[in-house]
Amino acid sequence: MAGVFLSLFVAAAVPSPLYAIYQAKWNFSSTVLTGVFAVYAVVVLVTLLIFGSASDYLGRRFVIIAALLFNVAACAVFLLARGVGLLFAARALQGVAVGAASGPLGAALIDRQASGGEIGALVTSAAPNLGLGVGALGASALIQYEPSPTRLVWWLVLGVSVISILGVLCVRESSVRRPSSANLFLPRMSVPLEARSAFAASVPCFVAVWALSGLYLSLGPSLAGQLFGSPRHLWGGIVICLLCGFAALAAVAFRSSTPRVAVLFGCFVLIAGAAVTLASVVTMTAVTFLVGTTLAGIGFGPAYLGAFRASVALAPPESRAGFIATIYIVTYLGFSVPTLVAGLATSRFGLHGTAIVYAAFVGVLVVMTTGSVLFRRDIYSEAR
Repeated sequence: MAGVFLSLFVAAAVPSPLYAIYQAKWNFSSTVLTGVFAVYAVVVLVTLLIFGSASDYLGRRFVIIAALLFNVAACAVFLLARGVGLLFAARALQGVAVGAASGPLGAALIDRQASGGEIGALVTSAAPNLGLGVGALGASALIQYEPSPTRLVWWLVLGVSVISILGVLCVRESSVRRPSSANLFLPRMSVPLEARSAFAASVPCFVAVWALSGLYLSLGPSLAGQLFGSPRHLWGGIVICLLCGFAALAAVAFRSSTPRVAVLFGCFVLIAGAAVTLASVVTMTAVTFLVGTTLAGIGFGPAYLGAFRASVALAPPESRAGFIATIYIVTYLGFSVPTLVAGLATSRFGLHGTAIVYAAFVGVLVVMTTGSVLFRRDIYSEAR
């Protein structure tokens, strides 16, 4: 299940470095490119709202396999794409796959951990970051060194998706199916009463860390190209990999810490990372940008892990997948909305000014999270 979760986000990250190739090949505008990103984000959110709780009723395996079939279809459409229309369709299919699979995969991992354990929450927090980093770096390397990067990478992802389906078929079901009702697929956000205080306190953290991720996944490659003065596509993948890789490593390092300690450490380092990144953009210093990216990643991992554990630990098993889906809705809103605004702002105000405002916005959210955890000691008191 951890491998499937990882591969899902590897596939989700692959298009980011490829966008410049598609844009040059089919000669579409930056506004259209922002629209391609928007389709993915919107479809993920709608899928989470409608199908987020489905595996609590239909079973984890059924929903995960259905989602992976959409991922297979997305790879096929990417391979067949000869214009921007099919690019929109492929990203929409990927959005369905990620939105439908995220909740049940996270719930299946937590279902399987020992009572009182933290490995499920750790993998659920670290796998998306590691997958995004591996996907972005791998795709960037293929762009740089492979003569047909827009085809080979999708054949690889297609193969991994098929293997993932076979793997899930070999794993036993981890949840007890509940009777479904006629309104099962009505859009909803599910937050159990027991977890509401911790969830409310964690929302600024969820938004901040994934808004930061959105900054690097959308503007990171372009910023790296400007700061390093190099057209090499590999720099963009390296920057994304630094952020996501250090986020995953830092989450593993804090796997035994209490949620409060993890969130506080992560927030303090995130503030430093945002400040250094801001300084690097202002001074146009490439090495400082890499340092800021590394610090941001080290803060990202523990902050998200602590907030996630504090919230999910309080949710009863029968509503776990729906609640995890709600967390992903919040994180994708944090990931997509600021990124879309930044994409539109870049065409009007320039990459430099937009990046400065974006980094400052993330810093404010992190300060809000730090204040709520510092001055309200009761927030995470029930979560261990």
